[in-house]
Amino acid sequence: MKIAAIADLHVREDASVSHRAMFNEIGREADILVLAGDLTDLGKPREAELLAEDLRGCGIPVVGVLGNHDHECNAVEDVTHVLREAGMHLLDGQSVELKGVGFAGVKGFAGGFGRRMLASFGEPAIKAMVAESVNEAMKLENALRQLSAERVVAIVHYAPIEETVSGEPLEIYPFLGSSRLAETIDRFPVNAVVHGHAHHGVYEGRTPGGVRVFNVAQRIEKPSGKPYAILEI
Repeated sequence: MKIAAIADLHVREDASVSHRAMFNEIGREADILVLAGDLTDLGKPREAELLAEDLRGCGIPVVGVLGNHDHECNAVEDVTHVLREAGMHLLDGQSVELKGVGFAGVKGFAGGFGRRMLASFGEPAIKAMVAESVNEAMKLENALRQLSAERVVAIVHYAPIEETVSGEPLEIYPFLGSSRLAETIDRFPVNAVVHGHAHHGVYEGRTPGGVRVFNVAQRIEKPSGKPYAILEI
């Protein structure tokens, strides 16, 4: 099973960049397309409409999650509606099985990695931030529990491991992802994880439990030599 994966398209309402040719190419090369968040630049419904128009020629199932940019304008419901109406399987704590492969997806959240993860201590604002990170991990756990497929892919926007954000400024590591996602993933038989968000990170790493993790942000250099990755699951 060939899965094409890309994140951080950042579609703008001025339609300055079209992804139609790329999606048409993906439709010929892969069986399923995964979009790992930041599909729009400012979370505007018009941006989602432009993406939906470009996706029409893809011709294969499309599954994915939203990212932080897709929440900017507080129009998540409208953006979600547009993309689902276009046929995309947009996941937020849900799962879906496509062509024998199970997909579980959430946006994820920040919080840091390993022993340096932010702890729920101190001000209410800090506790709220940690609670959001824990909630996203729990949503991913619930989605993974729903799957019985032999092959499983987890889709997140925020990074689940530190390895694939390497190359970003150290100061922003805590805002690029959370190890809580990896802890959840390692409790299930997951074949691969895809994420975005870290535009200057690296392509591949592994969770502590050995699950392959791929940073498919559009700017990341990939073995395919193209903006999207091709994964064989």
